[in-house]
Amino acid sequence: MKIKSIEPIAVSLPMVKPVIMAGEEVRTAENVLVRIETDAGVVGWGEAASAPTMTGETVPSMMTAVYHLAPGLEGRDPADLDGAHTAMDSRIFANHAAKAAIEIALLDLAGKASGKPVHALLGQKKRDRIPLLGVVGGGDLDGDLRDAARKKTAGYTIFKIKVGVDTPAADAKRTRDICKLLGADNVISADANQGFNVDEARDFVRAVAGCGLDFFEQPVMAGDLDGMAMVAASGDIAIAADEGIHSIEDIRRHHARRAAHGAGLKAIKLGGIRALTEAARLCDTLGMSVNISCKTGESSVACAAALHVATVIPAIAWGLTLTNLSLAQDVTAHPVQMDRGFAAVLDRPGLGVDVDEDRVRHHRNGATLQVA
Repeated sequence: MKIKSIEPIAVSLPMVKPVIMAGEEVRTAENVLVRIETDAGVVGWGEAASAPTMTGETVPSMMTAVYHLAPGLEGRDPADLDGAHTAMDSRIFANHAAKAAIEIALLDLAGKASGKPVHALLGQKKRDRIPLLGVVGGGDLDGDLRDAARKKTAGYTIFKIKVGVDTPAADAKRTRDICKLLGADNVISADANQGFNVDEARDFVRAVAGCGLDFFEQPVMAGDLDGMAMVAASGDIAIAADEGIHSIEDIRRHHARRAAHGAGLKAIKLGGIRALTEAARLCDTLGMSVNISCKTGESSVACAAALHVATVIPAIAWGLTLTNLSLAQDVTAHPVQMDRGFAAVLDRPGLGVDVDEDRVRHHRNGATLQVA
């Protein structure tokens, strides 16, 4: 079986409600799907979200990157993942999100061809159900309290509060109120998305001391490891890196500098779900906690891929973030679902989700930038 065609498809997916975070408001999810078809007529799907402040990639740039990479992949065996990555890296530097979307589609194809679920291509299954993290991200106290209460009732036991959208004092008060509502039996985090400077982050840590917050994600700018280390030393709350993690080396640097106790890991930052799996295994070796996450607004395609990673990694103390649950409409006939705060492992061949091409056409946004 050989790759016959590779097509990037830009889609705009409606959100149930806006997600407001430091430096970004996601009101509509802008993503790129990658459709790879083989000479046997088998189709594989991948996906990556636009994340200019996290990966430097936008929908037009990913579209262009996929078009640029396609000639180096056409005619290859989709199961030759190492060869595919070598070919991609030789044609274009970085562009990790575009490469991740292609790799997901290749793994979908490889799984379908072998009759195996993607997680069986990544490693040994460690669990049948994955605890999910629910994001509370409106920036409005009353709305966030309602959202947190709904998620608690729905069965979530791991939560993330978006901060860095107001002053440290105001964000800390909102965090304390949400923590009080959720109670001590849950794992609760705050995510500043680089929205604070060091002094503000340390003020926030002191202001939420004792309220039940378990970890604080990316308090300061991604490249400021000194600042991350200072925040980590300022209180008893574990510090997580997210925007600062784009490679295995980044994980080692944060650990060596005591700049993070754990990490939020995404395929779009690391260049694929095989690298994502490797990163999670390294974190476990180093004693760092892990959250596996999709970017806000990714559909069941990317979320299924993340779910397969969460199935095989050694530990996932900080849960799995499935962002398709925040979409008003998905591109699959049967989206990845939550059941009382957990997602069931997908054991069908490939990704285990069926993309509805009529839905894809409906949400196609017309971004077709291509280079010769």
